[in-house]
Amino acid sequence: MPDDFAPAASSAAEPAVWSKVERIKRQSDYLRGTIAAALASPSDHFSADDYQVLKFHGVYQQEDRDRRAAARQQGGGKTWIMMVRAKIPGGRLSAAQYLTFDDLATRYANQTLRLTTRQCIQLHHVSKRDLRPTIRALNAALVTTLGACGDVERNLMACPAPDTTGAASEVQRYARLLSDATLPRTRAYHEIWLNGEQVVSSREPDEEPLYGPGYLPRKFKSGLAIEGDNCIDVYSQDIGMVAHLAGGRLAGFTLLVGGGLGRSHTRPETHPAVAQPLGFVEPDALLPTVLAIIGLQRDHGERRDRHFARLKYLVERWGGPRFRAALEARLGRPLALPRPLRWAHTGDHLGWHPQADGRWYLGVWVENGRIQDTPALRAKTAFRALVERFRPTIYLTPQQNVLFADLRGEDRPAVETLLRAHGVPLVEEVPLALRHSMACPAIPTCGLALAESERALPAVVRQIHADLVALGLDAARLSIRMTGCPNGCARPYLGDIGFVGRTPGRYQIYVGGDFAGTRLSQLLADLVPVEELAPRLRPLFARYAVERRPDEGFGDWCTRVGIERLRAVAFPERATAPSA
Repeated sequence: MPDDFAPAASSAAEPAVWSKVERIKRQSDYLRGTIAAALASPSDHFSADDYQVLKFHGVYQQEDRDRRAAARQQGGGKTWIMMVRAKIPGGRLSAAQYLTFDDLATRYANQTLRLTTRQCIQLHHVSKRDLRPTIRALNAALVTTLGACGDVERNLMACPAPDTTGAASEVQRYARLLSDATLPRTRAYHEIWLNGEQVVSSREPDEEPLYGPGYLPRKFKSGLAIEGDNCIDVYSQDIGMVAHLAGGRLAGFTLLVGGGLGRSHTRPETHPAVAQPLGFVEPDALLPTVLAIIGLQRDHGERRDRHFARLKYLVERWGGPRFRAALEARLGRPLALPRPLRWAHTGDHLGWHPQADGRWYLGVWVENGRIQDTPALRAKTAFRALVERFRPTIYLTPQQNVLFADLRGEDRPAVETLLRAHGVPLVEEVPLALRHSMACPAIPTCGLALAESERALPAVVRQIHADLVALGLDAARLSIRMTGCPNGCARPYLGDIGFVGRTPGRYQIYVGGDFAGTRLSQLLADLVPVEELAPRLRPLFARYAVERRPDEGFGDWCTRVGIERLRAVAFPERATAPSA
């Protein structure tokens, strides 16, 4: 790694004012902690300090919240479970790698695979004793969990769809390149999970040339979009890279910085933000520029209060001109101006599409990313059978769906027959309101969740669909996202409609984002009971049906009408209630 990217010696705050997590990271001996000793112990969970370090290895220690009340009544303790997340740049998997995940879900997890909004796979309900064989099996399939969580560069997102020119493969290649360059270099991962196999050269010092001993102040998320198609929600990224194509070839990237959707209900000064244009780089300048931006965040990001530790707060505190000047100084060259961006056909890539090589890919909808078998829909069995028989390349999408690529044209009827035999719908059979909905896992696995999400959204979105049909709006494209807390994992602040968990059974409603994901939504109402979410939106849909302009999306109409009028329509009793 060039010296330009080494951590600045005097950049961090003094130890006395570091946050608790900062101290844990720096005392962990480059992510070792006492994890190895804990794995050898009979305990069913890790210490609080090791929990923080485990995240860097791709593991979250969680509690089965469905069993919490019963355990308390019986005088028992917490039921500990582990979530294992893999790092999958661009969401690309071989057939063999997908089958490995399927095997592990059956053997060690809860019989399901959970696709994330960052093109990863999560295995839920893994026991502590099964962590090592799970992670070892993934690495044997050339998949890592290192850096899938923690205060480092997370999974590099990229538009997953093969296109008709083949240029998209270049964007995927850059996702892999950036991912490899930003992986932590510590040998701790291989020592703990792979029995000390010398995957990293023994001559390399046990240090982090990019991250330093404190790693980054907070998680860091980057993604690559292709101009015209914002399927990855590029404005939500710490670093968003928009590829410009000229004549089917990659011309360069416009860089966006400072996106991030996390906020806190108890800290009103925290807020979501969309990334802002920074500059344009040629393809061969992308890697050093990204590493330099990461270096700025490492050296100047907030390390005392984790609520303000994301890059968006550094960009906000410095302002765009100062941030750009600091980056140019670090690069030793000026940065070209960003190019204008156009988003013409943002979509989810579902259905059949031709590839540049004459083969086809099929995008299949997976509700809220949960691949499982139920009596009505045996998606897990269907996908395994499809992969075993046709050996496709698999791409996970930012909308929690699956693309099966490299299929032969003559196999299309057989693929459709297989899916239908297991109850898996094709895209034309999925209502638009369901097709463009997303939810985070929330309860019972996520310790941060304040309300249900994955288990609550299906009923809500089906109520919304019924209302849209009754109003003649079933052909309207509408993005609906729900999260169980304000951290925004399903990107609720960017869609047409966002539901954010506030307390058990109650949510905030956000409206006014745009389908292309370029604009933040606004708070319509707080503490709305889950059973009122769809009914409160129904009068807005009725107004939208008669007032919308040609090709005007619901979020665009909401923004044009204004939030105060929307509140008066959806919550008339609040608008007329006397003040206290």
